[in-house]
Amino acid sequence: MPQDLSPLAALLRRRTATIADHDWRDRDPEAHLAALKSVSEELEQAHTALRGQISPRLEHFLSGCSYDKALAHIETSGLDTSHLKT
Repeated sequence: MPQDLSPLAALLRRRTATIADHDWRDRDPEAHLAALKSVSEELEQAHTALRGQISPRLEHFLSGCSYDKALAHIETSGLDTSHLKT
């Protein structure tokens, strides 16, 4: 299993932030949807690249598009080391 899933965690956080940005959605729905599609495609690519290298539980969450659960799993498993980088 990869030691650091920070890039995946960052994508998951970006997706959550995009969904939560209602001002952007209301102001420019097309751009908001395009951003959401973009991050979703990046998540799919990251998931494909990580297949066979991640825990079955994380695989289950990503395969089922349970992205909040995937992020929580990464954070609670200590697989996101982005907070340690300077």
